[in-house]
Amino acid sequence: MEVVPQIARGLEVTITILLAASLFAYIMAFVAGLSRLSRNIIIRKVGGFYVEVFRGTSLIVQLFWLYYAIPMLLNIQVASNWWIGVIAIGLNYGAYLSEVVRSSILSVDQGQTEAATALNMSSFQRMRFIIFPQAVRMMLPEFGNYTIQILKGTSLVSLIGLTDVLYYGDIIRSTNASITPIVYLVVLVFYFLLALPLIWLTRKGEEIAKKGAASQ
Repeated sequence: MEVVPQIARGLEVTITILLAASLFAYIMAFVAGLSRLSRNIIIRKVGGFYVEVFRGTSLIVQLFWLYYAIPMLLNIQVASNWWIGVIAIGLNYGAYLSEVVRSSILSVDQGQTEAATALNMSSFQRMRFIIFPQAVRMMLPEFGNYTIQILKGTSLVSLIGLTDVLYYGDIIRSTNASITPIVYLVVLVFYFLLALPLIWLTRKGEEIAKKGAASQ
């Protein structure tokens, strides 16, 4: 049996889960991060509850809850385990990234906000034109790092039957235990190769953040 072509069959699932979960995590990060900065106490508390729950519990448990427990409690059938994987990973890492969003916004020099206020800008204009562009530059390195973590997290979707890279590795290993070291070496190489572009983008994000800090 050729190990590499067999494991490569799982690349499509791994990559699509990575892309979709990353996008969902980014959306949740901005929603929750901005919610925690809201003047409305209810919005702030709801955002804080989401962050604490998903940061404080295991991704594996969250995945099982969404795939097994919630459908059983609601007496419904899961339509797609692909979407369950995307939602679980996105919610988990979105909670972590929300703190990056919140802290980056708070890190923008207060003097610039005061200057924008003196120019009679509304709170929306201050956020859109002054605070947010600078905060985004500061977010880029951490967003890159967490995207690499999301890639690693995609390996858990094999636990709910998704045929990703690790799933096919486990299948080959179960049928031929003697080549177990080779199988998992190939799996490691696949994940490393997928991570290389993300590592490069993270470094570019760090350069942009440094340039932005130097220009302030």
